[in-house]
Amino acid sequence: MAENHASRRAGILMMVAGALLILLAALFVHYSRPISIRGSVMRMDADSRRQSPIADVEVRVVDGVTSPPSKSDFSGYFKLILPRRILAGHAITLQFRHPDYLPLDVHETVSDKIYLVHMTPVAPDPPESPAHSEIPVTNVLVRYSIETSSRQNIGTGIKTFQIANVGNVPCKGTPPCSPDGMWKAATGGVSLNAGEGNEYENARVSCIAGPCPFTRIASDGFSHGGRTISVSVLDWSDTTTFLLQAEVFRNEISDSVRESYPVIFGDSLNFTLPAAAQGQSLEAEVSGTNIIFPLGPAPVLSWSRCSVRLGKDQSKVYRCELKPGYRFR
Repeated sequence: MAENHASRRAGILMMVAGALLILLAALFVHYSRPISIRGSVMRMDADSRRQSPIADVEVRVVDGVTSPPSKSDFSGYFKLILPRRILAGHAITLQFRHPDYLPLDVHETVSDKIYLVHMTPVAPDPPESPAHSEIPVTNVLVRYSIETSSRQNIGTGIKTFQIANVGNVPCKGTPPCSPDGMWKAATGGVSLNAGEGNEYENARVSCIAGPCPFTRIASDGFSHGGRTISVSVLDWSDTTTFLLQAEVFRNEISDSVRESYPVIFGDSLNFTLPAAAQGQSLEAEVSGTNIIFPLGPAPVLSWSRCSVRLGKDQSKVYRCELKPGYRFR
């Protein structure tokens, strides 16, 4: 009898312990801090200079029940907060959707790494074909004006540069590292010299290709202008491409009209405008006809899809992608 009583008591204790473990697990999932994953969405291209960031990509995780989606911003950055029940090491499927790109499902394991995603355009770059099959776009020029009465703009200084790096490589305390000390980083930069008697103004730096969200300005030698300007950038993910651009001024009576040439990689066109720019427009020859296209707050061009972002200093960063049937010549 005593043995039966002890056995029943042991069974009850095991049931209570199991129930407590289940309750503790449920409380842990309920009160644990949700995990968020971060990454960058870029255009698929073998040339890293043409891996333009993709904005407005709908990103969601599928794990039995579809979670609320997130959207990538102008720089391609996305941050997705996972349901509390999804923990580190959990296998998930990430869905990426954009009307101009092929649907993409990525099978991943939840971790704190940077997720780099490349999407293929719905209309991929066509092979070389006779000139008459595509409408040529040539001699693209950016025009805008800035109120000035004492200094003359005599040109534009412009350079692109790359920071070569491989993402998701642990730093292990060997600098340079990412700001949180987790990932191996690289630095790179460039400088411009305006020449004797000239100075740069309205200098701006923008990331035009690669995982732009995982970079930052390491050394600012351009904001205050001057005869020589420079910039250094820290990159803790894959290779990125940057654009340094500024107007060249001379202390003379000047015209207020400004002109500059955009940077073109493949079917992508990039340029920046200073905060004080007014009446901005693009001038281009389309099928042999010279046309001026005004650039409003939401640029609309017959031959290109454009988006614009305001920087912290109110400078404007433009990115345009050619529509199917057009080609830069």
